[in-house]
Amino acid sequence: MSSKIGVYICEGCDIGPQLNAGQLAEFVQSEYGGSCPVIKTAPVLCSQEGKAMIQADVDAETIDGVAVCACSPRVKWDVFQFGEKTVVERVNLREQCAWTYARPEADTTAEGEVPETLRMMAQDYIRMGIIKLQKYVVPQPEIPEVTRTILVVGGGNTGLTAALGGAKLGYDVVLLEKQGQLGGFAAQMYKQVPYTFPYTQAVPTGVEKKINDVSANDKIRVFTGSTLNKLEGAPGQYTAVIATGNGEERITVGSVVLATGWKPFDPEARVVEAEAPKEESKEGEEIAVVDTPEIQKGENVLAPLGHGKFTNVITNVDMELMAKKGELLRPSDGRPVQSVAFIQCAGQRSTEEGHLPYCSSVCCMVSLKQAGYLREKNPNGKAFIIYKDMIVPGLQELYYKAAQDDPGIFLTKGDVIEVKEDSDGGIIIQAENTLLGEPLEIKVDVLVLATGMVPTTLADPVMNFAYRQGPAFPDLNLFNGFADSNYICFPYETRRTGVYSAGCVHQPMLMGAAEDDASGAVLKAIQCLESINRGMAVHPRSGDISFPKFNMVRCTQCKRCTEECPFGALDDDEKGTPQPNPTRCRRCGTCMGACPERVISFEEYNVDMIASMIKENEVPDDIDEGGPRVIVFVCENDAYPALDMAAFQGKKWSPYVRFISVRCLGSINSIWVADSMSKGIDGVLLLGCKYGDDYQCHFAKGSELCNKRMENIAETLGRLQLEPERVQQKQVAIDEYDKIPQMIDDFMNHIIDDIGANPYKGF
Repeated sequence: MSSKIGVYICEGCDIGPQLNAGQLAEFVQSEYGGSCPVIKTAPVLCSQEGKAMIQADVDAETIDGVAVCACSPRVKWDVFQFGEKTVVERVNLREQCAWTYARPEADTTAEGEVPETLRMMAQDYIRMGIIKLQKYVVPQPEIPEVTRTILVVGGGNTGLTAALGGAKLGYDVVLLEKQGQLGGFAAQMYKQVPYTFPYTQAVPTGVEKKINDVSANDKIRVFTGSTLNKLEGAPGQYTAVIATGNGEERITVGSVVLATGWKPFDPEARVVEAEAPKEESKEGEEIAVVDTPEIQKGENVLAPLGHGKFTNVITNVDMELMAKKGELLRPSDGRPVQSVAFIQCAGQRSTEEGHLPYCSSVCCMVSLKQAGYLREKNPNGKAFIIYKDMIVPGLQELYYKAAQDDPGIFLTKGDVIEVKEDSDGGIIIQAENTLLGEPLEIKVDVLVLATGMVPTTLADPVMNFAYRQGPAFPDLNLFNGFADSNYICFPYETRRTGVYSAGCVHQPMLMGAAEDDASGAVLKAIQCLESINRGMAVHPRSGDISFPKFNMVRCTQCKRCTEECPFGALDDDEKGTPQPNPTRCRRCGTCMGACPERVISFEEYNVDMIASMIKENEVPDDIDEGGPRVIVFVCENDAYPALDMAAFQGKKWSPYVRFISVRCLGSINSIWVADSMSKGIDGVLLLGCKYGDDYQCHFAKGSELCNKRMENIAETLGRLQLEPERVQQKQVAIDEYDKIPQMIDDFMNHIIDDIGANPYKGF
């Protein structure tokens, strides 16, 4: 805790002229002179002279905490660093005061003087900054023993690339493949779509060389014919329980790359969401544990296209295997194929039962490639491609154009209305709405249905986590079973810290993209190991050395924290007592927000700190005289940056709001709302990330959990005889900065016009 605080007030960027830095310094001296031995102003604090002034006071040991009253903490963060032992708090007087102040009509301050409402606002922010420093305890990192071994699950093209990448960077790698040999589906492919210039011809897969390189690498230990029975522990010290042909083997690994790939689309498969096992918490609430869906059999959704009815109707997977064997032969009679047709999006891009609702993104290019197989093996052969849309991203357009220039490849947009078989086994396709504007009938030897990719994680836990929340990744239904995430800034992270997905289990992609994905995932796995080795969070609060602390004396074993942690960081014992796994933790504070007994806290972010900041605000007794007061809890990830952007764009908002940055809305404890109301605050607004199927929360579930807890907050307000409408939550995307002023104004008008003053004012 800082007991000797230096307060430094910047006069630059309109702060000095708008706020009168000298008067603010006098205010700090009068209220905090005893705990703030150094109070200074500077023309430009971020200048070399300004920083040197602060550094000199730090070096003289005059102060142990620094309050920089200037610009947003999101800018100049690298300038205001004064050593690990010196705590720095950024008081945002620029973006949240000087630049965005909207003077109310009721403020009658004389011209040339700092408006009273602006003065009070700046003083409140300084008060909150000082009390935060006084409550701040410098966390000490917990540095566990770290095993610098990476487990790669899946020995296909993606897994081989990841294993080789990790080994080249000096890390030991365990490569696990369930089949009896390495290579995955890539080893069964004839060629791959080109991913380098000139992008005009299919190229060898290159997987054989990767297999040889892996086999010859001393840093890679290979398990084939083996599966992952269980993954126990936490990042840095995972225990992988591997089932081999000779029994189980337990291996310690630090992080994991998931590269188990995809499965061919099964037209008879029906995904049935499994009812998650339930258990009862101490309060009688039901708690769900993550479970995987089940696959049941149904009718063949490709039957209207002849699949399962006509022998010469095959899938693109069948076509690839045929090309790998050598000749292209009709399945019905073994005759060389002279003509082939491809129907795109077969069983895909449809919400009908049994279909894939998404585009597998690779099928159009695979059809172009396989049309080229026929032209290569039979120069007189003819290939026809009937499509809804041709999906050829980036420079793959050159590959598409090369196919268009081939006189033996014909492409048309169209809707297939019928597929039938003639007397000699040939396939007749009838289509309408073609580019020619007329119905089309094509007779070919073989019809290929361009079916899609299904992730291996759709109905299989794969990782088999030994976590309290279950063996599978949570919320895969949001991504059609793919081990993906909606983290715009964090593309490889799964909901399990230390496990990074790559390749076609991550998203549908071609081999070239999968190799890039593998490189990214293995680098994230390495980052995880090295961050943990320094006692730091990996993401999204990279470098954070704090950990949640548990005061178990107060714990009632309600299980809220273990259930609500988005990342499975907490297990529990048979009594329901939480068992922390620090290296799984992402420091969001969701557990702290969930706990009704204030058991959980961080040394530099806790219930008492934020509650103390709330209480430091000066609340006028009369709303008509001094105006209302509203606390706005702002998520640091999207909402706070959006506020800064709004300020840079010259937006203004009510001077009666006070912003408090939080790690995530999920960390907001209802006690803060109760304290706000008891203080006489008229309303509380929560600004956080968007939630739902297209969530943008950096901590996955925090914003959504906060919304669910609003019922508990309403109960709290009810006990205080206050209207639940005094507390509202708003969703803000990072690019919706232009909407924030209106959100604030609407809420303020609601408080002033519809609800009125908090009756607890003055008590």
